[in-house]
Amino acid sequence: MMSQTTIDLDALVQPKRIHRSVYTDPDIFELEMERIWGKAWIYIGHESQVPNPGDYATVNIGTRPLVMVRDRAGSVHVLYNRCGHKGAKLVDTDCGNTGGGFVCCYHGWSYQLDGRLVGVPHMKGYEGTGFDKKDPQYSMQKLAQYDSYRGFVFATMDPEAPDLKSWLGGAAEVMDNLCDRSPEGEVEVVGRPLRFDHRCNWKMFNENLNDTMHPMIVHRSVVDAANDYIKTLPEDSGRREEAEIIPPFGASYKNFEATDIVGFPYGHHYDGGKTSIHANYSVDPDYEKVMLEAYGPERTREILTFNTHNTLYYPSLTIKSAVQNIRVVRPIAADHCVIESWSFRLKGAPESLLQRTILYSRLINSSGSMVGPDDLVAYRRMQLGLESDANEWVEIHRDYGRDEMHDDHWVGRGTSDVDIRTQYRAWRHYMLGETC
Repeated sequence: MMSQTTIDLDALVQPKRIHRSVYTDPDIFELEMERIWGKAWIYIGHESQVPNPGDYATVNIGTRPLVMVRDRAGSVHVLYNRCGHKGAKLVDTDCGNTGGGFVCCYHGWSYQLDGRLVGVPHMKGYEGTGFDKKDPQYSMQKLAQYDSYRGFVFATMDPEAPDLKSWLGGAAEVMDNLCDRSPEGEVEVVGRPLRFDHRCNWKMFNENLNDTMHPMIVHRSVVDAANDYIKTLPEDSGRREEAEIIPPFGASYKNFEATDIVGFPYGHHYDGGKTSIHANYSVDPDYEKVMLEAYGPERTREILTFNTHNTLYYPSLTIKSAVQNIRVVRPIAADHCVIESWSFRLKGAPESLLQRTILYSRLINSSGSMVGPDDLVAYRRMQLGLESDANEWVEIHRDYGRDEMHDDHWVGRGTSDVDIRTQYRAWRHYMLGETC
């Protein structure tokens, strides 16, 4: 195992191959937590998770505990979840309401909802010691930067990072499309996430998102079973939604080839746009009616025909705008991560849209789903196989040299490895400090 002081990072990621240690070495993982997860904009949560003053949601970036909280003025803050005294976590549950402020369970230090220290019990013990409770170091510390885009809250520990909108770049159009699918232009989180434990490196999940060479292999059995079941259904069956969701995962190489993959700076990418595996979903007549009333025919058509499959906001968030579902990556160790799936309601849309979103997540993304576990078997086999030194490299040759550069983004055919090359350009940017 290499030590952090001797790792030759420049040699590990090359234009057409990646060294196996990038997935297996704990020291490289720790450097990623520092240089990627500590420098990039990381998805924290959605503003709708904290609708009222005092509402909070906790999250970790690596081993760093954070809390997203709404203050009395309505602003959302992202703070380190630790007391400025002895360092205890101030809240230890996933979400809740902390009332008028935070109070430490150990010595009772209290904080306003924006993190400022306001109360220290038995202050006379500090008289003449030089202690000043107005000193910012004793408050809950804010992250270097935090901001939201269309209600999606991100934060970075890097004060020199570009602003959020610049970092999102052209990939923001998918987030726009997700929200614009609401007649009111807004979405909101519904319920708690489905959490799926993955005993593999976090990058394997990200690489799989727009890997269109695997579905017809990995998901063949479930697609065959679904198609056999669909043949038994009458045309007026109430189970047609499942029939729309499962079979596209077994699409042909030719179909996936036509979708295209678009890559952006900072590692973001999506497949589709003009078409995707969601393109042939039926449109609820009641939903179409409210969309037409809100946007008119031309804009409604633009919104509903922009179809992407997975969009990655590297390294932490992936969005399926067509089905109002997101997945969030939470790394734990070199061979361990947790994937969270969250469902969203389109404000002003019929309840049937939310029910389809929930159905999709249960069928595709949950630990008991019909598709996600197929992928996890492949990830786990890769993780175990890469522990062997039989071959030092993982190849990413597909369509190398054929990707087209368009101003600020790359476009590759739907079966290209352009998505993986996009991610590893960003990996090098963060790990080596290169230009993105």
